[in-house]
Amino acid sequence: MAKKKKLKKSKTDKIIFGIIGGMAEYFQMDSTLLRIVFLVIASLSGFVPGMVAYFLSFFIVPNK
Repeated sequence: MAKKKKLKKSKTDKIIFGIIGGMAEYFQMDSTLLRIVFLVIASLSGFVPGMVAYFLSFFIVPNK
């Protein structure tokens, strides 16, 4: 049986909470690229909704 991947906060690849580092590990992407994409999308959406989503994910995404 294949092991299911689960999204978790990164303990090693983090700047604030480890959310994007965990997403990068989950999707097997470069975390710097993912951070840039997140900032671009957040700034295009008015920045506040993106930051609210990031801070909400701090409470939703479990630790490793």
